[in-house]
Amino acid sequence: MKSVSRRFRWSTSCVVGLLLFTLSVPAADGIRLIVRGDDIGSTHAANLACIQSYREGIVRSVELMVPCPWFPEAVRLLNENPGLDVGIHLVLTSEWANFKWRPLTLAPSLVDPDGYFFPMVWPNPELPPKSSLKESAWKLAEVEAELRAQIETAIRHLPRISHLSAHMGFTSLDPSLAALVKQLAREYRLDTESGSQPLKRFAGWGKARTAEERIVQFVKHLEGLEPGTYLFVEHPGLDVPEMQAIGHKGYEDVAADRAAVTRVFTSPEVKAAIRKKGIRLMGYDELKAEP
Repeated sequence: MKSVSRRFRWSTSCVVGLLLFTLSVPAADGIRLIVRGDDIGSTHAANLACIQSYREGIVRSVELMVPCPWFPEAVRLLNENPGLDVGIHLVLTSEWANFKWRPLTLAPSLVDPDGYFFPMVWPNPELPPKSSLKESAWKLAEVEAELRAQIETAIRHLPRISHLSAHMGFTSLDPSLAALVKQLAREYRLDTESGSQPLKRFAGWGKARTAEERIVQFVKHLEGLEPGTYLFVEHPGLDVPEMQAIGHKGYEDVAADRAAVTRVFTSPEVKAAIRKKGIRLMGYDELKAEP
């Protein structure tokens, strides 16, 4: 991976380019867009792609996975890029077949026989029985202790954390989990991922598959935006051996799929469409600061 790291070292010209792109977007009268890159901290490739998507592209917020192995590098990169909004992507699952992570706390009701988080939130017919949080006898007290540990670890390294989100949407599993995340957000003075005001979902590229098709659809949907505050969430990545080894039944083309996300997020055509439409790119931190 050393060659990949060298390839993505950031130059002064990248910083200047990001500043000029930001300043060149006219002040929007009503169209605002949060482009969010999820899963920073999960892999080296995800870390590089998320930062590239910010410095050379349109991402303004990223979701940090604290229990994952590349969390320390993510912290370093995020401290080197203080303008990038950061949320904590609270983790209770570990979905990939060849690549796993464990809780920060002792949480026997949240792990499989090998001590890893369960792969899924809900049962998946592609996986063996008892591969999901739903099928486990999870305990709310253990969930709370684990989420607190993730929040406090993230804030210790990155005090500017602005919000919380749930990896793989685990808050949909039970009302008590959704209530717990809202309680923790209030306690730690963080927003939840919906922010302090309702966000409209941006269509992005729909079902388009290739990077070229996605860029065309993304630009088309940008051009059709009406006034409002929109959110688009995806997972930047790189098509490199590390990410090529990641996947699970039903989702095997992770590297190619996520590299296409990075292509869209850094596309000159996409950035031009945002400038032309006068769309204001922003993070959750800006929403949180509003009255």
